Amino acid sequence: MRLTHFFAIISAAFMAAVSGSLIADEPVSDENSCYVDGLSDRLRCGYITVAENPQKPNGRRIQIHFVVIPAIKNIYPDQAFLAISGGPGQSAIDQAPVFERAFGKVRQQRDILLIDQRGTGRSNILECNEDEIISPLEFAYEEIASADEIQACLDSMDADVSQYGSETALADFEAVRRHLGYTTLHVYGVSYGSRMAQLYMRHFPEVLATVTLDGVVPMQQSVLAVGLAVDRGLELLIRDCEGTPACHSQFPQLRDRFAQLDSRLAEGPIRTEVFHPMTGERTPFVLTRDKFLGALRMSMYAQNIRQLLPLAIDQAAVKNYQPLLGLFSLTMEGIGLAMGMHNSVVCGEDIHRLSDTMLQQMADSYISSLLVDSMSAACDQWPIESVGEAFSAPIVSALPTLLLSGALDPATPPDWADMAMVDMTNAVHLVATDATHGVAMQSCAGDLIADLVEQSSWQNLDSSCLEEGARGGFYLNASSVEAATETSSVQQEPQP
Repeated sequence: MRLTHFFAIISAAFMAAVSGSLIADEPVSDENSCYVDGLSDRLRCGYITVAENPQKPNGRRIQIHFVVIPAIKNIYPDQAFLAISGGPGQSAIDQAPVFERAFGKVRQQRDILLIDQRGTGRSNILECNEDEIISPLEFAYEEIASADEIQACLDSMDADVSQYGSETALADFEAVRRHLGYTTLHVYGVSYGSRMAQLYMRHFPEVLATVTLDGVVPMQQSVLAVGLAVDRGLELLIRDCEGTPACHSQFPQLRDRFAQLDSRLAEGPIRTEVFHPMTGERTPFVLTRDKFLGALRMSMYAQNIRQLLPLAIDQAAVKNYQPLLGLFSLTMEGIGLAMGMHNSVVCGEDIHRLSDTMLQQMADSYISSLLVDSMSAACDQWPIESVGEAFSAPIVSALPTLLLSGALDPATPPDWADMAMVDMTNAVHLVATDATHGVAMQSCAGDLIADLVEQSSWQNLDSSCLEEGARGGFYLNASSVEAATETSSVQQEPQP
């Protein structure tokens, strides 16, 4: 169902660069050893069974799967580092190689615990079936009958989708912790995972030693506000190129060319032929405004892909769509989100929290208005109740808490972290100058988190490494990139 692919592209909060899959003997027992793609270590895996509806303990039960990446030297067997993935809708277990690389220093002395949140991965995944008849290169999102697609998605799920919100999932996390015998957790949450980490701070502070929030979604903020961050990310990208001599020299009209192409697509789709990115054969290609901005947005998540954007924009403006197609092809097979779980979270926790002021701001932004309209259509049919006002209250906490933001983040801008920590009395917010989304995966932050975990304090963290320029130069053509030393850092936030 291509509508679900569309929702994923425009609303995903975080996607890691590497994924893996669980490999274990079938049937999976309560606990077993296993491997994941991308890691050679033998891991501890298993599941617990819980009531799908906690108010009906004798009703339908589902499995909540977990993986433990064992400590190299298990000095603290009663502690674990719980890494919570984003989305909402992403599998934490699939991100095991990413988390192991980022938190290798933590793993020296503590287990890394990964849990597939209910509705994702192996934990009764709520995903919509995809119709593969139409190539993603050819279809236009706006031509899809969304109401029919949403209903078909609902009908395909063997689940009570009203039971897949964040607070219900948090109880599953606690049940896994108790099952495994950990008395203390160090919690890391990235993007939507930062919401889950904050809920842990609110409901189970007694089991937490430290908290790290990376790419922060504050409790006060609807995740749908991410659409406005896309506009910010594009403005930062253009300013970055304009402030870099080689990029500006190669693409002196980048801002105008982006505006011209965006305006052209606002009039209707561009229909052309391209060389298929997988087969190399000539194939029809329909470029819509949705596809164009969606490809740019997803490409801003990773620094090495962001480097390609000026070239892709410039070439698309002169009717060479092949570079842009390369970016679009990164999401042709989907981006690993369980859209049923995603809808349960957003429809229950976010859509109703958009104020009139926020809606007006979003109406002035194409990508934001598209996101709100599409999710409103889904939520009109999604059978889940809205959370109460207390859900949106800022977290009050004295736990040692590290908040991380990327200055170039196209999803969760740094001021969101400032909002989140307003009532945290033992917290620090660090901004990585050249990072995008998921600071721990692209900087020295993994080592800083390890120091936080070891010291149970952020007071002595040396964060100077976050200011070291790690940004590469922009691609000037298909085969060459400018010298990294020429790239300037963005010094000023774009004004709304």
